[in-house]
Amino acid sequence: MQSQHINSFLQSSVIVLEQMCRIRPSVGKPSVRSIVMVEGPIWLKISVVGDMEGDIVYCFPKAVALKLVSDMMGGFIITELDEIGQSAIAELGNMISGNACTILSNEGIIIDITPPKTMLFSQAQRAGKSLVVPLQLEGIGDVDIYVNVKASPKAC
Repeated sequence: MQSQHINSFLQSSVIVLEQMCRIRPSVGKPSVRSIVMVEGPIWLKISVVGDMEGDIVYCFPKAVALKLVSDMMGGFIITELDEIGQSAIAELGNMISGNACTILSNEGIIIDITPPKTMLFSQAQRAGKSLVVPLQLEGIGDVDIYVNVKASPKAC
C-alpha cells in the first residue's frame, strides 16, 4: 500500500475523531509489525475489497475506548464497554473506514468495506506484517491502526 493510501485512513481518522469526539489526534511514527492480540484492548477488524484488498485492524485500549464512547454519547460517562459501547466503537471504525473509501474514490481507487467485526482476545490470531500507525490522543492514549492492504490482483 502506498503512503498516499495510508494517508487516506489517517486523514479520515483525524476528521472523524474531531467531529464525533472533539479530539484532535496527532499521528505517531509508523512501524511494521505483526498483529499480536493481547487481552484488554478492543480489537476491531474491517476488511477492504475492490481495487485494494486486505484488512484494517483498529486497537482501542479499554480506557481510550471508554473515553471515546463517552464523548460520542455527548459526555455521558461510560464505565463499562457493554454491547452498546462496543457498537459505538464499531461505528467509529466504520465511519473512519467509510470516509477513507470516499477519499480514495476521489483519487480513482474504488474500494468497499465489510461491516466491522469486534475481535475478542479468545479469537487471537497472528497475521502477516502490517504497517502500524499510532494515533496519539493527548491525555487519553493511543489508538493503533494496523493497515494490511494491497492492490487487488483483479485491479492490476
